[in-house]
Amino acid sequence: MSLQTQIHSLVIRIADEFKAVYSGIGDLTSLSTIDKTSLVAAINELEAAIATAAIIDDLDPGNTTSTYSSSKIITLIDDFRSQILGGADPAYDTLLELQQAIENDQTGIAAITAALDVRVRFDAPQTLTAIEQAQALSNIGAVASSDIGDPETDYVVLFEAALIA
Repeated sequence: MSLQTQIHSLVIRIADEFKAVYSGIGDLTSLSTIDKTSLVAAINELEAAIATAAIIDDLDPGNTTSTYSSSKIITLIDDFRSQILGGADPAYDTLLELQQAIENDQTGIAAITAALDVRVRFDAPQTLTAIEQAQALSNIGAVASSDIGDPETDYVVLFEAALIA
């Protein structure tokens, strides 16, 4: 048997073994993973998904790799609801009831609106009388810009001029 024939026989035998291995592995395109390039890549994808899966742990609220059980979550929501309501009368324990109460008490709303109208704004320009400006400045311990002079004055220029004068 020639060397070429022996190599040819070896190649056929190796190919038969590869076919057996491939058929044992199966069709990679039928994997349910995103990465279908190899079994190793698919296994690594599954391992990463398992590693990051949420674990139920009702005793560790600061842990970012676990979650509470559904019963713990429901208990926390109920507690939060109780805290928000703070013992509010059942007539005012929903947003709709609060809306209706506000709509039915326009006198109270008018009083609140009137009080807000005489507050100093910081989110928008506002026109104030001289008396209102003085009171606002006094309340926050500030002085009027007219009392401090031109804030754009270049004191370096004044200093240098004074040095040569």
